[in-house]
Formats: sequence, C-alpha cells, structure tokens
Amino acid sequence: MVQVEPGRILLIAFLSTLLITSSIAQKEEEEEVDPNSPESSIHYPRSPPDTWPDLLRKAKMGGLNMVETYVFWNVHEPVQGKYNFEGDYDLVKFIKLIQHHKMFAMLRVGPFIQGEWNHGGLPYWLREVPNIIFRCDNEPFKMHMKKFVTLVIEKMKQAKLFAPQGGPIIVSQIENEYNTIQLAFKERGDSYVQWAAKMALSLDTKVPWIMCKQKDAPDPIINTCNGRHCGDTFTGPNGPNKPFLWTENWTAQFRVFGDPPSQRSAEDLAFSIIRFCSKNGTLVNYYMYHGGTNFGRTSSSYTTTRYYDEAPLDEFGLIRQPKWGHLKDAHRAVNLCKRALFSGSPFVQKLGPDQEARVWEQPGTSLCSAFLTNNDTKKPQALRFRGQDYQLPPRSISILPDCKTEVFNSQMITTHHNSRNFVRSVAANKNFNWEMYREVVPDDPGNKLNEPRELYELTKDTSDYAWYITKLDLGRRDLPMKNEILPVLRVASLGHGLHCYVNGKYIGTAHGSKVEKSFVFQKPVEFQAGSNQIALLGFLVGLPDSGAYMEKRYAGPRSITILGLNTGTLDITLNTWSHQVGLDGEKNQIYTQNGFPKVQWVKGGPSEGVTWYKGYFDAPEGDNPVAVKMTGMGKGMVYINGRNIGRYWMSYLSPLKRPTQSEYHIPRSYLQPTMNLIVIVEDEKGDPKDIEIVLVDRDTICGFITEKHLPSVRLFEGKGGKLVALEKDLKPRVELTCPSQKQIVSVEFASFGDPFGACGHYVEGNCTSPVAKQVVEKFCLGKPSCNIPLDTPDLHNKNEACPEMKKTLAIQAKCAFKA
Repeated sequence: MVQVEPGRILLIAFLSTLLITSSIAQKEEEEEVDPNSPESSIHYPRSPPDTWPDLLRKAKMGGLNMVETYVFWNVHEPVQGKYNFEGDYDLVKFIKLIQHHKMFAMLRVGPFIQGEWNHGGLPYWLREVPNIIFRCDNEPFKMHMKKFVTLVIEKMKQAKLFAPQGGPIIVSQIENEYNTIQLAFKERGDSYVQWAAKMALSLDTKVPWIMCKQKDAPDPIINTCNGRHCGDTFTGPNGPNKPFLWTENWTAQFRVFGDPPSQRSAEDLAFSIIRFCSKNGTLVNYYMYHGGTNFGRTSSSYTTTRYYDEAPLDEFGLIRQPKWGHLKDAHRAVNLCKRALFSGSPFVQKLGPDQEARVWEQPGTSLCSAFLTNNDTKKPQALRFRGQDYQLPPRSISILPDCKTEVFNSQMITTHHNSRNFVRSVAANKNFNWEMYREVVPDDPGNKLNEPRELYELTKDTSDYAWYITKLDLGRRDLPMKNEILPVLRVASLGHGLHCYVNGKYIGTAHGSKVEKSFVFQKPVEFQAGSNQIALLGFLVGLPDSGAYMEKRYAGPRSITILGLNTGTLDITLNTWSHQVGLDGEKNQIYTQNGFPKVQWVKGGPSEGVTWYKGYFDAPEGDNPVAVKMTGMGKGMVYINGRNIGRYWMSYLSPLKRPTQSEYHIPRSYLQPTMNLIVIVEDEKGDPKDIEIVLVDRDTICGFITEKHLPSVRLFEGKGGKLVALEKDLKPRVELTCPSQKQIVSVEFASFGDPFGACGHYVEGNCTSPVAKQVVEKFCLGKPSCNIPLDTPDLHNKNEACPEMKKTLAIQAKCAFKA
C-alpha cells in the first residue's frame, strides 16, 4: 500500500463549516448535496432574467449546491462613471435567486474575466486612459480596477449577500488565470499579484478569496485549478491550509466561427470529477453548466453567438442527456461516500500497473468508501479488492460507498439519452413578406487622414463596422490595354475582415480567423479612366479577450496597393482616406419600429453588399424555445423587435463544410403575440427566402443499456451510515423519461442484440430480437416514463438471436403532449 499524506484540508474554518456541515445537516432523504461541492457556471448576461429561475432549478436538480458567475465590468460601466445593474445585468437579483434556491454562490469579480467575452470584460474606455497598461503594476489600471471591484463588493454588502451576513456568497475571485501572462510583465507582474491580493483582502468580505491558475497566490488567497483533469494535472494548493479547488472543469469547448462541433463525453466528465474528489478535491465547478447566448456584440474575437452549447444545459436551457443525468448520478454516488470522506483517513492500494484503489476508512469502524480506478485507456480490467472481483471498463472509476457494493462506474451510463430537434413553426412562418434596403456607400464622409486609422480605436466598440474611402484618378494609359487583363486591388489587413467596393460596386470580402487574424484581400477590379472611388468596409467580430498588452492590439488595413497597372504597382496606403464609423442603418436605428420608416424599403430578394431586410412574424405556438435558422444568408446580425440577438456567419464553413452555427436563439421574452419585427443586416451576400423560425425540443429520448451494466445508483441510499438498496431487483434496465410531462407517443427504434450508434442514429447490428419493439411499446407507449428490465422474459423468447452473447437494449422514442 502507498500511504497518502494524512489529514484532509477542506477549507479555512469558516468556509468548511458553511460548505460542509451545512450540507451534512440536511436529512439524507432530502436534497442530494455533494459534500465535495459540485458547482455550476451560469452567467447572468448570457440568459434573459425570466430564464434564471428555471436554470437554477435544473442545476439544483442535477445535484449541484453552488453557482458561479463572473462579474461583467463592461456591461455594468459601458461609459466611464455611468453604471447599469438593472434588467439583464441585475447581479443582485441573480445572487438573490441563487439564495432563494438554497444554493451557495461563487462571485468571480475579476474584473478581467476573459470568458470569451468582449474585451475580457474590460470596458473599451479603459483603453483610452492615458499611460494605462492592463493587468500589471500600473497605477492607472490599478486605480480603475480597485474602484470597480470596491463598487461591486459594496453593492453585495449592501444587499447582505456575503455568507457572514446570511447571504449565499461563500467565496470570491480576484483576477483570472494571470499566471498565463505574468512572465510578460516580469517584476511588474509579480508585484501586481501581491497588490491584487492585498486589495481584495482589504475589502473585508469575511469570505475567502481565490486566484484560479495562480501557482504563487499570496496567502491567504487560495490558488485553484482550471482544466479537464485537475485530479491528475493540479500540482495542488501552494500552502498547507488551503483546500483543493477546481474552478473550471470544461464541459466541452467554446467555439469560434469556422470550428467543427465541440465534444466532451459525459463519461470523461464523470471520471474527472470522481478522480478529483477521491484525491482530496473539495470543490468542482462545471464551466459551463449552462453557456447561454452571446447576445448583441458581446462575444470576443470570432467567438460564436452560441456559448458552450454542449454543456449539461444547452444554449436554450434544455437538459442535455446523458451528460446532465450521468453527472447527477456521479454526484449521488460521491454523496453516498460523504461520511467516509469527512471522517476517514485516505490511503492508496495498487491493484495493477495502471489500476488502484483509493480508500477512505475510519480505523476500528465499518466506515469505509473506495474508489477503484482503471487507468488503462484501451483494455477493461478485472480488479480484485478485499476478496471480491470487479470488472472495470477502460479509463473508468467505480465507486464503492461501503467498500463492497459497486453503485456507479464512470463509463456505464444508466440514465437516458436525448437528441435535439429544430422543428419549423407553423404559426411563425406563414409569410415574412421580406423587404430590403441597400446601404449606400458613403461618398465623402470626411474625417480625413493620410492613412487608414486603426480599427479598434476608430470604432471604439460602438459598431462592428467602419468605412475607409479614398479617390483615385487614373488615366487611360495607366490601365491595361487588353480587355482580359484587369488590375488587382490588394489589401493587407491586421483583421478581422473587410468588404471591398469600387465605384459603388461590391467586389468581394476576405477575413482572418481566431488563430490567424491577419489576412490579404486580393481581387481583380474594373477601374475606369478618370476618378475612381475605393471603399473598404472594415469589420470586427468582437474584441480580444486574453493575453498580455491587450490595450495595444490592432486591427484594420495596414497596406493597400494596386497591381497590374501600366505604370507599375501603386501603393495608395498613404493616400488621403476618409472614415465613417458604423452603418447608416445603425445610426438611424432602422431595426426598430421608430427607425425603419426613415429609409425607403423595396421588395426583398438576393443581395450583394450591405443590405437590410425586414419582415414580421407571429409568436411560435407552444412554449418551447425559439430560434431563427439563417439558411441562405452570409454574415451579419439579427434584430428582434429592436433587440440584437447576435452575429451570424453562415458563409464561414468549418472543416466539415458546414456553418459552425445555423440556428440563433430568440428568447421568448423578446416576443409579442403578433407582428414581431425581424430586421437583418447582411453584409456579404444573401437571400432571406429560406429563413425560418424554428421551435427547439429534446423530445427524442433514447436508452442504451447492456447486460453488463451496473444497476442505477438511484436504487441506493444511505441510512444511518449504511448503504441500503431501495429495491430487491437490482438488475440492469432501461429508464426513459419524457421532458415537461409529455408522453411517449411512438417507439422509433428498438433492438435487443448488438445495436450501435448514438441517440437519433441507432443501427441494428448482426442480431436482434424480433419482438424488441413490441416489448418496448407494451412497457412505454402513452406513459411519461417507463422502465424496461433487460431480463424481461418477453425479450428472451425462443426466437432470440445470438443466445451466447451479452446483449444491449437500444431504444429511441418520441415524446409529445397527449392530443
């Protein structure tokens, strides 16, 4: 046996009392609270306030007892000295709702947050403070940072939201992943860390402060881990009195335009949290548990409007199975071990080259829990532990709350699965009657300079767009004499993208990427003898959100030349350039009821270049989430009743030759019963005829259980320190449950044999029972939920195929409200 260091540090005395003993005080029969504090990231600006209660309810149902959120400086102080903590940004209301749901809160104040949020949460005006350098020992930055952090803390104190005041906030964070850039600032980075810690402690919140991914966090600030497998990658706290905390367990990966779908399996997530809990872990935060939507222009560079959609609660707040259910089961399984984890002493027993048992036991008593691990990533292993044999799949952990009974394995999913559907709305798609307005290229907007201005500084985060316009006189002898030869306009840009017009005609577009923001636009152009107007519409897709010296990032054209003239290559970078920030449609707010009459609209159709479209639709039927599917469009933004729901970019295809995101969330709270105004600004090429409003559901539910599966952990509970089975029959079974009290109306697939695939895409294997579908229908049709035991005699009839094989039951069913 390998002895582990004695003593398990949970938290400093105050936090351990609040986090741990308050959980123990609850009756075991009541809420499922993980003593190792599973926590969820839910960001208030990324979901409308009317959805907050449902999101928190689902998080608590998932076995979580804590909610984390960043504080978003740039939405609270968009203009220096003018604050907004109302509506979508009502932080106090959000924290109070967490308390209402009897959960704890972690407040990640930052105020730099990164989070794939525009400018990392820092307001743009901060860039214009003289002599400022972000996030280092710089007096202007420290002054503004301290002022805002103090404002937030005082607001929390006034609302009595810190734990000593009876509130839910038990821990706060200052700064965010600073170790990744600290070396860039050398000694000014080291001294900044010390200053930030002292500043936070001086605010006297009487709750602990953390710094995530900060190995040198000054005492008593707690350093924490971010990543996918902190149970194995975290070097641990940098002080003897600090707990093991995991602030970001990434449930998938945020996506940028051009990315394929992001994946992280429920099995891998479950493995990671159990591994962490078995190795002294005290707190795990899922980042994100619900990602939500980057409405308007809030996403950082190239980041999609949809955020962490693969989380346990998807973009629309719908439960994603099996991720949500499998993690809930993992939380319950760890919770069954809580007495041993609190009172026992840990040790490690090697069971093989890549196998081990981590045991928490109180000597002289029957109190004992064990975590058996098979770290072999390719082969299942038979492990012998205390006289019993256990079969573990590759890369898995089994939990034995009493050191005997295997109640959960991270690779064996016993909860049901589901698949998301986007269904065309009948009520909303009757007839949009699209009208269009073509944005006119400005003639000479003024604001002249001898070179193009830098794009961030020009727009000041007030618009994605800015015009660069110049005039160029060419003689007949400057132009090629042969008709088949055209001069080429070349623009080298630092990002993010641009559209080119010559003499009012749209020529084309080019853009960079998240990885390579710089790019070169190069197109042949039909110049005319005489005066020519060259107009470049530079565009941004969010401001940067990470790295050192963010205040010195640049974008926009850096070199503009014309190739192929008879007189040679002509550099017009230093020609006189006029500038205009934003589009006329933005200035006139033609996306609103009051603004759209300011321009002349005509019947809608295909377009090239910046074009506005408007139409009306009625609210979709029912109460399912709503989205707009942007088929046929290129790139731009969508407004619903005057509210910007975010950027779309259908023309930027992933390596799979598909748009990274096709459906865009329309919150129900943005809609009225009829005559909802939809306005689209398309800045490439598009035709709105195929746009449709869709309803979102997860009414396709599935089950996939093998005869090798363990019984569900939901069939066990702890009573009086002992593990008790709730039923006598603990054999494997498929459990199906419809969402929202709907009923199973059809069985679309059923196979008992060797089926394979995923929910929505199951395929029969080489053998299957001919009566599988009939059996499932008998158990499930017309019911909101059903259980199908794998040992039911109806499945094992004389016509059974492959009798010698351990079989799998795969089911796909459809849920709906009873007609």
